[in-house]
This record gives sequence, structure tokens and C-alpha cells, in this order.
Amino acid sequence: MDDVCTPRHDWFTATLTLCLCIGLVISYLPQHFRIIHTGSSEGLSPWFLLLGSTSSAAGFLNLVTVQHTQIRCCTVVSVASCIESTAGIVQVGLQWLLFSLIFVLYMIYFPAHLKFAESSELHRRGKNSRIRSQVWSRSIGLAYVTIAHFILSAIITLFLLLASPSPLNGNPPAPPSPYPDPSFPDPDSSALPLPLARWALYLGVSSALLAAIQYIPQITFTWHAKLVGALSIPMMCVQSPGAVAMVLSIALRPGTNWTSWITYAVAGIMQCTLLSICIAWKMRQRRLGIDDFGQRHSPATAASYCDAEEGGAGASEEEDEGVPGLVIGAEEDAGAVRKALESALGEAVAGDVREGGVVVSEETPLLPSGDSARADAGKGKARSGWW
Repeated sequence: MDDVCTPRHDWFTATLTLCLCIGLVISYLPQHFRIIHTGSSEGLSPWFLLLGSTSSAAGFLNLVTVQHTQIRCCTVVSVASCIESTAGIVQVGLQWLLFSLIFVLYMIYFPAHLKFAESSELHRRGKNSRIRSQVWSRSIGLAYVTIAHFILSAIITLFLLLASPSPLNGNPPAPPSPYPDPSFPDPDSSALPLPLARWALYLGVSSALLAAIQYIPQITFTWHAKLVGALSIPMMCVQSPGAVAMVLSIALRPGTNWTSWITYAVAGIMQCTLLSICIAWKMRQRRLGIDDFGQRHSPATAASYCDAEEGGAGASEEEDEGVPGLVIGAEEDAGAVRKALESALGEAVAGDVREGGVVVSEETPLLPSGDSARADAGKGKARSGWW
């Protein structure tokens, strides 16, 4: 027991793990805040959230399995030594918790206009045509699968840990068999009892496989949507290079093997791909003058984008309609000034005609009356301010 639970201090690994835990919280906060601030989770793929949640849960339980001895030693070592030895489990568990929170926010802030779909058959029968949409039904089903996967995996892990021998009761772990089991060829896990070693291998491999395909649904969804949606680019900018530090931190911890860190290596590569696509679509959205959800910006902003795309064609047309020689200040409205000038000229000409004894009809199409001109000037100013 003394050899198993002897504290091993590694300040570099402990410092790296602490920094990664802080970095994980900082990196996930932009995604959480973005969904809450926009009030919409549109743009996220439920399959991506399912695979990510199950993958991180399997990775977390894998580390609990291979480092169960460090957890049991917490009853005989100091609190500081316990925290240092189990920091890797806390780190991976924190990532699972923060990613699962994205799935929770996705369900809470699911767009209301996507929850229901109209049925033409029910509409013809005069019944309520609001039925649950396929994407909303799929999201609910995948959420239940995610919860069931974690509960079942946690129960199996807890059962195997309680059934395995503990180094604290005088029963050391079973020695490795001189004839390796062909169904479990991993020599790094030979210190674990065979049931735990097989379960750890299953969790690690399944976590890696899920992580390998985790970003495929989101990459496909974002590629076809040509919009960033509710995805947070700052989160991916922090996490993509942070995957290297994550792999290094886990690989340096005692009792771990390649099944514990391969998940994060694969996920980091896939996340870099998704980040590149989002940056490309972000640049495209700026050219088109739309936001991350495909909506047009404010009219003034949209007009500036259109002018940039058309090479200033709109500005040249307005200059053609202007009055030659008229100088307009930067804060003055060209349309309103032009209408007011037409009104003043019309009243002046009408006054000259009246002095000459000629009565001008109100229906004269060439010169508008003063009231109508002032009204048109007001409308022109309003239109100019809107566009």
C-alpha cells in the first residue's frame, strides 16, 4: 500500500493541468454565452452534440477506470496529494461537463420556429396543423440517448471498480498473466485487473472512434448551410491549439496509456477543419451583408455592402439625379434638399404667373404646389433615412 499510494510530485504536470482546467472554462464560456445572448441554438447539429457528449463521457470514465487507484488512495494521503494525483480526472470530467452543457443549452434555446411543422393532411381535415418537426423530434431522441449512455456506462464502471481488488485492504492488483490474452493485446494496462483493463480499452477506443466522427455531422451541416450559426469561433480558436497541451497533459500522467489521450488528438484535428470552414463562411457573410443566421444587416449597413459589391453604382445614379452645381453638406439629406428647392422654385414661378394675371391650375403636372412639395420633401427625407 505504501508503494502504491506514495505521493509523486510533478510540478510541471500539475501546473499544466491547472492551466488547462482554467483554459477549458475560458474556452467554453464564449459558446455558452453566444447561445444565451442570441437566444438561439440554430446552426448546431444534434448529432455533433450527441457524439461529443458520449465521446467525452467515455473518455472521462476511461480515466476514472485506469486511475481508480489514485482515487482510492485519497483516503490515506493528504488533500494536496489527492488533488494533484486526481487532477487529470478533474480535467477530463470538466471537459465532459462543459460540453454537455452546450447540449443542454441547445435544447433550452432551440428555435421556436423550427419546433413545429405544418401538415397539409391535418390542415385539410380542419385539425390542429402544428405537429412536432423532424429536427426537434430527432433532437429530443438524441438527448435521451446521451443521458442513457452516461448512466449505463457510469453504472458499469462503478460496479467493476467495486468488484476489483483494492490496494488499501492488503490485496494488490492481480499480476499480469504470463500468457497475454489475445482479446486484449495492450501491454500498458497489464497492471489493471483483466475486467477493468478490457472495460478501459472499450471506453478509450469508443471515445476515440466517436471523437473521430464527432465533427463530421457539424462540418457537413455548416458546409451546406454556408453560415456560422450559433457556433463560436473564439471557442474553437482557443481549443484547437489547446488540444496539443491537452494530449501532453494526459500522456504525462501516471497510469495512462494511448487510449486516454488519442481522443483529444483526433478531436483537435477535426476542430481545426471546422474552424477553417467557419472563418471562410464568416468572410462570405461580410461580403453578402448578412449575419451568422442569414439575416440581412440594418438597411444602412446592407446598403453599404451592396455599394461595395456593385462598385458604387448606386452612388453614381444618385449623383445623376442631383442638381448641377448644388453643394450639399455631409449631414444634409440630398433628397430633402432637392425637394425643398423644387418647392421654392415652384412657388416663385407661380407667384410670377399670378402677377401676370394668369391663373395656374392645381392640377398642373409640371410644378407641384407648396404643400405637396413639402410633403414630398418629408417623404423623401424619411425614405432616405430608412435606406
